Amino acid sequence: MKSKLDQHILAEMHKDLGNWYGPFYCNRKDPRLIVPKYDPMLGYTFNFASKYSLLMAVFIILLIIGYQFFL
Repeated sequence: MKSKLDQHILAEMHKDLGNWYGPFYCNRKDPRLIVPKYDPMLGYTFNFASKYSLLMAVFIILLIIGYQFFL
């Protein structure tokens, strides 16, 4: 479980507009793969600076293509 200090630091990094490039969140210091969007009411997005985000995006695209191909 993360401490309140860790949660506070992650929240501050998330609210920094320098980490947002349009709808894309890119912050190498943030260890999270999935983060809430700048307005949390809009859902979640990937941390595109994470090395696993590209793998997740490719997996989701292949899943959609595979679903369309086999139906």
